[in-house]
Amino acid sequence: MFGLPATLLGLLSTVALAHSNHHADHQKSYSDAELQELERKWGTDWGFSGISTFAHLPHHRCLTHPQTAYDIAILGAPFDTAVSYRPGARFGPRAIRAGSARQTSFRGYNPRANLNPYTSWAKVVDCGDIPITPFDNALALRQMNEAFQELGNRGPTTESAESRTKYFQTPKLITLGGDHSIALPALRALKNVYGGPVAVVHFDAHLDTWHPAKYPSAWIDPEDMSTQSFFNHGSMFWFAATEGLIANGSSVHAGLRTRLSGDDPEDFDDDSKQGWVRIQTDDIDEIGVKGVVSTIMDRVGTEIPVYLSIDIDVIDPGLAPGTGTPEPGGWTTRELIRILRGIEGMNVVGADIVEVSPAYDGGTEATGLAAAQIAYEVLTSIVRKGLIEQAKSGGNAKENFKDEL
Repeated sequence: MFGLPATLLGLLSTVALAHSNHHADHQKSYSDAELQELERKWGTDWGFSGISTFAHLPHHRCLTHPQTAYDIAILGAPFDTAVSYRPGARFGPRAIRAGSARQTSFRGYNPRANLNPYTSWAKVVDCGDIPITPFDNALALRQMNEAFQELGNRGPTTESAESRTKYFQTPKLITLGGDHSIALPALRALKNVYGGPVAVVHFDAHLDTWHPAKYPSAWIDPEDMSTQSFFNHGSMFWFAATEGLIANGSSVHAGLRTRLSGDDPEDFDDDSKQGWVRIQTDDIDEIGVKGVVSTIMDRVGTEIPVYLSIDIDVIDPGLAPGTGTPEPGGWTTRELIRILRGIEGMNVVGADIVEVSPAYDGGTEATGLAAAQIAYEVLTSIVRKGLIEQAKSGGNAKENFKDEL
């Protein structure tokens, strides 16, 4: 078949565009009442319907839409090329969102906190994912640095910005990983936002404070700290400590059960020099959930800004098998959730849930479901902390919350 002349093709395109614009110009105008009725009829999804955002939240590409205001944002960081064992956490954000499908604003009330985090003071949105390259870790780190800095400098909603409650005035990010190395760019952004180091409460089977040269190689110079491979999911807190991002003496590891390098506990010595307190997994058998909570709260308190970093491998792999570096003998999902509820008084300014690798979940979605529930509990605690701070500052807390104060 012969092709049409270019001039005729151009004419046909112009006519088609004009027709399209003409049609668009004659769309029916809807009144507010009619729009509300359309929303009432068609605006609700079942757990299994709709586009997959976290808890069916509104989706915004926040990085390209700076006009989007929010108080709490869910952000995906699909990056896993800094892992030391099993890859796959780049699919973690997708799996966690899928695991949150039964969470909705109309069935979001959390009885333990006496509030619905999706309908309280905070505007909560799903900001989508950072588009991170899987080909170049140096570039990936730069992308994450710039993304967290960009979002960290955003303002909150107008209502929160005008509030007397300081906690409302800076938006919070809950990041879905991705491997654990994503915590480094997040902490860099938080130091910029808060003007100094923050405390880290770190739930993990592993220390993640290893000197980068702890992974030995004859191919690299152990003194060359610019080596790209030194940035990995076991070294990011070492880098954070050396950069002054973590408050020495105010941070905690919880749920540890890792093997160490070499023939002695030198890894623990290095960790102690960085100012961490260590809670072993087995400690829960001696001091219980309340003892773990007390140890964390005594160390961190309720005032210093806190970054909450949760590696899903803190949970036993029998309950959360979809992770990159599984370690048998971990806490149950229920134990972790109870501890998270117990430390809700902390001044959490950011959080992550990382190392979800759904390929190892089989068909159960167990790890994605656990991570989604953890994100819900963290979100609830951030919202509740805001209400507590609002009441302290003389604001108007919700009536049904007053009984809880």
